[in-house]
Amino acid sequence: MRFARVEAEGHSPLYTDWACHVAGSARALAFLGDLPPDRRQPNLFFAALRLVGGLPRTEAAFDDILTREGDAIAAVMRARRTQTNEPGRCACLLPLLARLDGPLALIEVGASAGLCLLPDHYGYDWGRTRLDPPGGTGAPVFPCRVNDRAPLPDRHPQIVWRAGLDLAPPDLRDAGDVAWLEALVWPEQTDRLARLRQAVAVARQAPPPVVAGDLTRDLEALLAQAPADARLVVMHSAVLTYVSDPDARADFTRLMRSRDLHWISNEAPGVFPNHAKGLTPRAGKFLMALDGHPVAWTGPHGQSLDWL
Repeated sequence: MRFARVEAEGHSPLYTDWACHVAGSARALAFLGDLPPDRRQPNLFFAALRLVGGLPRTEAAFDDILTREGDAIAAVMRARRTQTNEPGRCACLLPLLARLDGPLALIEVGASAGLCLLPDHYGYDWGRTRLDPPGGTGAPVFPCRVNDRAPLPDRHPQIVWRAGLDLAPPDLRDAGDVAWLEALVWPEQTDRLARLRQAVAVARQAPPPVVAGDLTRDLEALLAQAPADARLVVMHSAVLTYVSDPDARADFTRLMRSRDLHWISNEAPGVFPNHAKGLTPRAGKFLMALDGHPVAWTGPHGQSLDWL
């Protein structure tokens, strides 16, 4: 029910209905109970069900798909991950990147297909300021509601090197991988889906390198590859929430603080409680922090930026 109340309500009526139904369905709860705990995430479940069975509009249709296609849905949930590669988050990340002294070397942890590694390729509409994509038409323009304190740039930052790290990077040349990324977009958000497809087209023209690896074991090797004459920035968004081991989170934090780099985290406030000390929580918002210091509340898909 938390997913329905805090995350889906107001953003996806269908997912709100599905989540409420699942919470009261012995059949659905038993299905999820047969999966490993880290595979019971609502986004993963709903995306897999959509990929296999489409968009059931009634509880009966939902139950029918789960009964008929349960094995196929479970197989997708075991094979895939919640890799919501939401390029719209760049609308929140770019104002912070633009404040850093460049040129920049950018590493994204949990990069999925790497769409957020291309913030300098997209356009942005913050309402009171617009920044057009440098490549002209074809690239997405991401809308983002901002407060008066948000520092909005008039140019893209200079990013001279970029790389991503992900446990299982999707291949944008693979139709199945792209279909999975699309299934992770919530059903009513057709504009968001259209912008994702535009971002995929941009990334296919300039593919950002994303290597397969784990942040607890393989990040240091990637840090060593960054050019010495660029300012190194490590960023992540909605990633560390899936690292449930508190020791692994602590090790990651120590690594970030021990290196000469900037660390941008954009996560639910409970992921790094020290970042949120003294702040009044905002339901359904991420907390963006620079080097451990909070700078803004952000919409999970980049739809809002409330600078502190």
